[in-house]
Amino acid sequence: MTAGPAGTGALLEDLAAELTPELSAGALTTDPEVVSSHARDEAPFAAVGTALALVRARTVQDVQATMRWASRHRIPVVPQGARSGISGGANAVDGCLLLSVERMDRILQVNAAEQTVTVEPGIINQDLKDAVAAHGLSYPPDPGSVAMSSIGGNLATNAGGLCCVKYGVTRDYVRQVAVVLADGTLTRLGSTTAKGVAGLDLCGLFVGSEGTLGIIVEATLRLVPSLPPPLTAVATFRQPREAAQTVAEFMGAGARPSMMESLDRISIDLLNRFGDFGLDDQAGALLLMQSDGNGVVAEAAREVAEFADVAQRLGALEVAFSEDPEDSEALVAARRMAQPAFERYSRDHGGGQLLDDVCLPRTAIPEFYDRLDAVRARTGLMIAVVAHAGDGNMHPSVFFDTTDETSVRLAHEAFDEIMAIGLDLGGTITGEHGVGSLKSAWLARELDEGSRRLHRAVKDAIDPLGIMNPGKQFAAL
Repeated sequence: MTAGPAGTGALLEDLAAELTPELSAGALTTDPEVVSSHARDEAPFAAVGTALALVRARTVQDVQATMRWASRHRIPVVPQGARSGISGGANAVDGCLLLSVERMDRILQVNAAEQTVTVEPGIINQDLKDAVAAHGLSYPPDPGSVAMSSIGGNLATNAGGLCCVKYGVTRDYVRQVAVVLADGTLTRLGSTTAKGVAGLDLCGLFVGSEGTLGIIVEATLRLVPSLPPPLTAVATFRQPREAAQTVAEFMGAGARPSMMESLDRISIDLLNRFGDFGLDDQAGALLLMQSDGNGVVAEAAREVAEFADVAQRLGALEVAFSEDPEDSEALVAARRMAQPAFERYSRDHGGGQLLDDVCLPRTAIPEFYDRLDAVRARTGLMIAVVAHAGDGNMHPSVFFDTTDETSVRLAHEAFDEIMAIGLDLGGTITGEHGVGSLKSAWLARELDEGSRRLHRAVKDAIDPLGIMNPGKQFAAL
């Protein structure tokens, strides 16, 4: 819905008269500058509309009241958290209400006996980890944006991260969610118990739905005992293909590392420019592998030794080991700094970066690198690749000059070619960043007609007015 000037004025009057009394004090703002400052996430080139107003909810009742008002007036609602996403999923559409749950950031309960935690959606992932660590527990999902992304956003995109190769993604830890539906109804989906198969898995349906079905206002998450300290190995290679072959063979033999990350030559170079990380600037690729051995040091040592054997047999230049926790933390910190390093390079070289997120069968990664070389050759653009290699989740970053029309066009072509390559190799267009608006057209290409029909039916049944985050995940189905 897009209102003209007169219609907008009437809506704002109605908003003030009807909604403000139902909200927490100060929750609603119509100040154009404030609203505009909340209108987008971190995605470049994703469409950004002009929002009607911003609601910064503090309570479940704030969310319910907002959805009831929006449903009565058929006003689109765009849910938001920390706005750290990179797919445009939190971007405003014209005439919408922005509904932020960032201020709903409490831990409601830590149940050490049941190894669960119940939280509001605005809590930051790292803050949650720190809080449960005091109880001898861990929350494993570990996105690269762990220090700034919220649990609500992680739930919305079913986020993964560095540790998901062994410990799984967000959905694997969700017991129950409380959701506010489009008409303001509050419902609980799933069960807080370790097992529960009553009815359809509606809880799982909402995890990864990117705010297109409802707004998660509470989640009960499964925890595990504190993760044991890992042993770390680093292997360098002449070419990314050799590193990829090492990953495929090592994992294919049944290995269960707690981390398996890769960097290509360009990523290594950009990291070394960014900070004093001491990475081998002669290497064409690097693998960072960790094993916690399920808490058994001898088992971790055995798995690290097996990794070294495979890497050396497949052409590793060097394999180094460390049992020092500080060394391990420094290497992981270097890996987490890849995106900040990319952002600095981008700012200094034309300002353009498109970060892709295709996920592949591990055995297809060597061919992916070969095909990516062809994309580089055709476009002439620099493309760096970091990856959660153990689960095939590739993150190519396409750098370009935003002031050069040809460079911009080639960057978008490269971005699309990478997704096409991912689908052609049996993969998916997104492993953890979500679809948002940036990839909505590609979702329609990935899904077959039967799947598209099911998606449309689910959306129409749960959000019959189509007001939940329109123009995003379902837009092209």
